[in-house]
Parts: sequence; C-alpha cells; structure tokens
Amino acid sequence: GDRMWHFAVSVFLVELYGNSLLLTAVYGLVVAGSVLLLGAIIGDWVDKNSRLKVAQTSLVVQNASVILCGIILMIVFLFKTQLLTLYHGWLLTMCYILVITIANIANLASTATAITIQRDWIVVVAGEDRSKLADMNATIRRIDQLTNILAPMAVGQIMTFGSPMIGCGFISGWNLMSMCVEYLLLWKVYQKTPTLALKCSKVEESELKQLNVKKENDMKPAEGVQLIVEKDVTGFEPQQGKEVGCAARIAEPFITFRDGWVAYYNQPVFLAGMGLAFLYMTVLGFDCITTGYAYTQGLSGSVLSLLMGASAVTGIMGTVAFTWLRRKCGLIRTGLISGVAQFACLVLCAISVFMPGSPLDLTVSPFADISARLFESEPLPTIASPGSEPEMVFATGMPSLLNGSITPANSDPEMSPEPVPLISVSLLFAGVIAARVGLWSFDLTVTQLLQENVVESERGIINGVQNSMNYLLDLLHFIMVILAPNPEAFGLLVLISVSFVAMGHIMYFRFAQKSLGKQLFACCTPDPKAVSDSSLPGNTSTV
Repeated sequence: GDRMWHFAVSVFLVELYGNSLLLTAVYGLVVAGSVLLLGAIIGDWVDKNSRLKVAQTSLVVQNASVILCGIILMIVFLFKTQLLTLYHGWLLTMCYILVITIANIANLASTATAITIQRDWIVVVAGEDRSKLADMNATIRRIDQLTNILAPMAVGQIMTFGSPMIGCGFISGWNLMSMCVEYLLLWKVYQKTPTLALKCSKVEESELKQLNVKKENDMKPAEGVQLIVEKDVTGFEPQQGKEVGCAARIAEPFITFRDGWVAYYNQPVFLAGMGLAFLYMTVLGFDCITTGYAYTQGLSGSVLSLLMGASAVTGIMGTVAFTWLRRKCGLIRTGLISGVAQFACLVLCAISVFMPGSPLDLTVSPFADISARLFESEPLPTIASPGSEPEMVFATGMPSLLNGSITPANSDPEMSPEPVPLISVSLLFAGVIAARVGLWSFDLTVTQLLQENVVESERGIINGVQNSMNYLLDLLHFIMVILAPNPEAFGLLVLISVSFVAMGHIMYFRFAQKSLGKQLFACCTPDPKAVSDSSLPGNTSTV
C-alpha cells in the first residue's frame, strides 16, 4: 500500500494540475524538507516510547492519512469544475494544500515505521545472531524491490483501464485492508518475541550527550548496553516527578534536533553513514530525472519499463551478493568491495558522456534556460510554442530519432548517417543497471553497521538523522537539476554524480581503515572484531 501511494500521489497531482509538474515539485520539496527538519525528532519519539506503541501509532497514522487523501482526491476529481468556480478557485487551492499536507504526514509516519521496524525490531528479533540479521535485512530489501515493481504496475493498469478516481478508491480500500493485516502481524510478532517489550528508555535528551561522552572514553560495547539498562532502572522514577516549564517545552524540539545531530557526528559509524548519504546526490537512478532524459534520447516507455525491471533484478542480485560477501569477507569489507563494484560500473556512465549520441555541449551554458525564462522576454513564446520541440539543438542530431524528421538546424546530410546514435544512452543505462548490485549491497552493509554499532537507546534518533542526511543530499541533487535542466548539461550532472559517489566511498574507505587497520585487505576472513564481540554474552553491538 505504501509503495502504491508513493507512485500514485505524483501521478494524481500531475493529473489534477493540468499535466503540470508544479504540484509534484512542491510535494517533493515539502516531503524532503519535513524529513530533513523532523528526522531527529521522529527518531527521538521512537526511542522514548514502547516499541508496540510506536509501531501501531505510526502504522495507523500512515494508512489513515493515505485513506483520507484518497477520499479528498476522489471528491476533487468528481467536482473539480464546480470547485474552480467557488470562491474564485481558492477552495480548490485549499484542497491541493490539504492533500499535500496530509500526504506529507503519511510520509513522516512511514519514516517512523521504517525506523522502528527495519532499524530496531529486526535487531531485537535477530538477537545475537548477526548472520540471521544480515539475512533478514536482505529479505526485507528483496521484498521492497519486488513491491517497487508490482505496486506501480498494479496502480498503472487500474488508472489506464479505469480512471484516476477509481485508482484513488482502490488505494484507499487497499490501505484500509492492509492496515488491519499489518496491525495483526505486528501484534503476533510482538507476542512471539518477549524481548521486544524490554526497551531502554531515555527521558532526558541530555542523557544522550552524556552517553556519547562516556562512550568516547574507554567504554566497551557490552558495558555501554549494560550502563543504559542500569540508568533506565535507577533514573527513570525521579525524572517523572519533574515539572517542565513552558519555555522548556518550546525549546525541547530544538534541543532534540541539536543533540541528535551531535550524537550522529560522534558515532563510530559516522563516516559510513555519510558515505551512504552521498550516494543520494546523483542523477544515476531510475527517477523522473533520468526517465525524462531517456525520453529526450529517443527511448520509448516500453524500453524504459524493461530497463526498470532489469534494475530491480540486479538490485535483488545485490542483496544476494551482500549475504555471500558478508560470510566470506566480513561486514566492513563487504561495504568496501560493494563500493568498488558500484564505482567501476558507474565509470561506464562517465564514459557515456563523451560517446557518440551524447548531447553534451560545453558551449551551451547550463543556466541558459533559467536566464532566458527569468531575464529575457522573447524566448518565452518560442519555448512554449508547439513547433519549438523540433528546433531543440542536440550535439548529435538526436531529434531525428524522436520525430522521424531532420530539423533545419541539423539538415546537414553528414549528420544523418550516425553509426550508433544510441551508444551513449546505452552505456549510461548499462552502467546504472549494473551498479545496482554494488549499490544495494553497500546500502545493506551500512544499514547493518548502524544496527550493530548504535546502542539501543539511540537507534531511533541516529537513524532519524541518517534519513535527514539522505533527504538533504537528495534535495541537493534536485536543486542541481533545476539549475541545469537542459539536456546539453546532463553530461555534467552525470560527472558530478559520479564524483559524489566516489567521495562517499572514500569516506567509507576511511571508516574501514580506522576500524580494521592493516587487516582491511585480508579479505578471506571475517572481521576480527565481529568474531570477538559475538563471543561476548549479551552483547548486541560492535565498535
């Protein structure tokens, strides 16, 4: 249900606003900004409350928000013409604002669900068995990949053969049923795993800071967990009697935000988390940006759907590679190998920028389109006119593949007999698809490093800040595209993306070097720290 909604909400907003991307862009900006600002606060809420309460509350809020959004969208689709005339269209605008606001609440609740289930529950269920934890992480990611394919296909078919209104009704009904099923399954898992009821609470945000200071001294992982349990037993009662003033309540979210980012910086896996976040600063993925570029290069929708299916297959292969490499080489080295594999595949994308068929043109300013729209008055009608599309200037005459004709600008007969006009875009997507193996293996590695190395009382807030970092870099990549939207500049965006991926893996290499030292390249044995720590009774973390 969540995957169907994430796919459908953008389509619904485009359909509502007359095939314009404005509402979709606003929605994406609101979602990214909300998680960026509230990620630490959501994580802190996850830490402070019982696991069952957090899971049930976030599940109900998420699904109820989607159901409410679906109902509002159905009303808007049914009575759009009437709403346009009421109060000069302001009522319809209020409906748009309401839909985006509720959809954002649904996304925040989904973030809380992901943190508590995928970063906390799964660690407790796996216990001290790290191989089981790795297998469970990989299985969850495979399910996620499959739903990423099946959910959009299902909604797309319903909207194609039915209508957007029917699609809204279907998603609302599906989320209502799935909410009941998920609620029941969560309750059963909670009942079968008694340790889920035992949680180290942390009432004062200042305790987070104290814990990090002590951890930086000479505290062992087992001692860290033991200390938190003792603090929870002895320090919880007096804190309940404290009266919190109005000013303290107002300042509490800001203190939580600050302490969360400070705690994230002080984590031993900080560089690994930053390395993962840097991978979000890229156009080399199957999002709307890469899809739009593919359309300008002459690829059809059916070809793109096949390429997306191939990327999902390689993503699943990455989860298999992760479990195999972790058993053979250890967790930290798995991330290093995965990073090298991903970067090696993305070299194909960098090469594609300079191959025949690439529209890269360094003589065209990346900001030409923005300056024309903002500061010049004459080019606007030309851009908006229907006949302007054939006059787009590409470096290799690609418009002949789009409309079957050669424009006057490219009427030179020497431009038509291109030997392999699609070699650039073919190399680009070959690199993107192949890199998914290393990408998802690396993602699982960092996920498990966060699960194993972050103490129980900090799991929520640290993973909340990690989500904020991911959204921050993702937001920067959208800003980068807004600043340079023309196809001639896409090659520069590819090179910048590859550079950020390289920087991310350099950060991870530094983390691996600090963790393993000279044993980093002894790739035939598991991590020595993982072996020694797993032998300690009651230990659930590795530093």
